[in-house]
Amino acid sequence: MKKILLLSAIFVIGACCGPKWQPLFNGENLDGWSVVTGEAPYFVEDGCIVTKGIDGTVNSFLAADGEFSDFILEFEFKMEPEFNSGVQFRGHLDSTGRVYGYQFEHEGGVKRGWTGGIYDERRREWLYKLTWNPEGRAANKLGEWNTGRIEAVGTHLRTFVNGVLCADILDDYDASGLIALQSHAAFGVQEKVGLECRWRNIRICTRHPERYMLKTDDHVYQYNWISNTLSERQQKEGWKLLWDGKTTEGWRSAKAEGFPEKGWHIENGELVVEPSDGAESRNGGDIITVKQYKNFWLSVDFKISEGANSGIKYFVRPDLYNSEGSAIGCEFQLLDDRSHPDAKLGKDGNRTMASLYDLIRAEKDEAYMYWNQWNTAWVIVQDNHVEHWLNGVKVVEYERNTPEWAELVAGSKYKNWENFGNHEYGHILLQDHGDEVHFKNILIKEL
Repeated sequence: MKKILLLSAIFVIGACCGPKWQPLFNGENLDGWSVVTGEAPYFVEDGCIVTKGIDGTVNSFLAADGEFSDFILEFEFKMEPEFNSGVQFRGHLDSTGRVYGYQFEHEGGVKRGWTGGIYDERRREWLYKLTWNPEGRAANKLGEWNTGRIEAVGTHLRTFVNGVLCADILDDYDASGLIALQSHAAFGVQEKVGLECRWRNIRICTRHPERYMLKTDDHVYQYNWISNTLSERQQKEGWKLLWDGKTTEGWRSAKAEGFPEKGWHIENGELVVEPSDGAESRNGGDIITVKQYKNFWLSVDFKISEGANSGIKYFVRPDLYNSEGSAIGCEFQLLDDRSHPDAKLGKDGNRTMASLYDLIRAEKDEAYMYWNQWNTAWVIVQDNHVEHWLNGVKVVEYERNTPEWAELVAGSKYKNWENFGNHEYGHILLQDHGDEVHFKNILIKEL
């Protein structure tokens, strides 16, 4: 009995001792580190690793020896205003010797304030902006020392700045890789040449890091990049898969009971509308959810082909509206603004990407549409209040069932459709406009 109690006490004491930290930087020289790409200088000064911005078009990286899989990494960083830098983790070198992969972003004086966001260097770009996390956005102290923390445990990746949770994602692209300090090239901006970023007190825990992940109250949005899955947290929050990634279950034609026999197909976990010379609903036609929805948060990942036109519609009521073309409903426009002529039609750009089609133009200053890559559309409906978000940025906001809404509709192509946009319930629709578009990660949370 005494032996059991003693072993239990040893276990409790061991568990309470906290993480087993290992220094990655000795504070004196760059032993254990090497430049893997780029020409920016890295040197040690006053117990810090220092880099300076140089002109050029290639980012530089100083990497710690070895590769790391699951870990908690902590470090302090300070940079001059207007400089851009970051900490690469689970990174890799491509065939040209350049670094790609996850990065804890350092944004300096950039007004958007996304320090602590997760950027996918030379691959998918932003995985987690801080546009929906104002507390994380304000955590960085510009021009002062800050504490950064990266938790990489399995597919769960989180970042913190000064103890504030900034980014929370699940992703299965990289299970291990290098840790490196970035010096962002100036790309011809002479004002950035010579600006500094400093790091110190760099330490890592690789032994049972899952035990030492910080407790949070889950108020920060979690983005799941693993295709057509729900995390444990998403399930607890009420998210459901609107499409299972494998079958057509839950979807049907907007003008028939079954799913279209042509014009759509499923490949590699993606729902694909096939090209047919840009004709509106002349091939497979639109598809809608079997169920109707009232208050909801809809999330759809999409990738459009060059010159494509499509849309995500909601409050669609084919039982009330009969249209030869696409089914009638409020539309989150999907459009290649660069080359499709519809971008210049309508009024004041209200037919461009993410706009409420033919009604309200999307304000996309911070949204950063990624051409030929995956993007995320959100539609959030709470009674009469509706929002469109593109890649984590709110781009449209309006109230329906109001005199202002009626006036807006009266000046649009929907003026002859009675009670347009005011229905309490409706289907969600993916549009066939004759251009190739891919969809995945179609999720919904009823509010």
